[in-house]
Amino acid sequence: MFFKGNTLQEVIVSLKNSGVVIVPTDTIYGIICRAMDKRAVNKLYKIKQRDAKKPCIILVTNLDQIKSFGVDIPDFKKDFMYQYWPGAVSIIMPCSNKKYEYLHRGIGSIAFRMIGKKSRNLYRIINEVGPILAPSANPEGLPPATCENKAKRYFGDSVDAYLAGGTRKSEPSTLVKYTGSKIKILRQGKVIIK
Repeated sequence: MFFKGNTLQEVIVSLKNSGVVIVPTDTIYGIICRAMDKRAVNKLYKIKQRDAKKPCIILVTNLDQIKSFGVDIPDFKKDFMYQYWPGAVSIIMPCSNKKYEYLHRGIGSIAFRMIGKKSRNLYRIINEVGPILAPSANPEGLPPATCENKAKRYFGDSVDAYLAGGTRKSEPSTLVKYTGSKIKILRQGKVIIK
């Protein structure tokens, strides 16, 4: 049976009201909530059955949104960012602020990925509600949902809204971190970095 899903505006309203929603991202389907909404973040972890010690990637549309988490971005990091962002590269950055412990889960770092206008719906969502937490749309340990129907089978009514976007079969984002001034690739994904 085909599942229609909600409108973009309904998804945005849900997120503004501490909701957790399923949307197609720039890579695969994600289960998302507002990163600055601690209640929604805790709800997302519970619904996804995610390991409480494992931080999630945060999606942004500009560098100022990253700085709002108290993250300092040195110029040498910006060079790398401008080369790959917007794009499917997630960069782990130090964030030891206790205020955001519910995001970095005590690890002292958060991964960020910048979304561009090409991902029109996702870009609009982030510009309207702020940075979002966006792990893959699957309960921990199961394969990521490739369409809204599979996501609906996984999560049913436990999430507040679904945004349909057809089938998404893609690699996850490439995950990198800085060791000193050098880039270390932790997961080679959609974007190949040599």
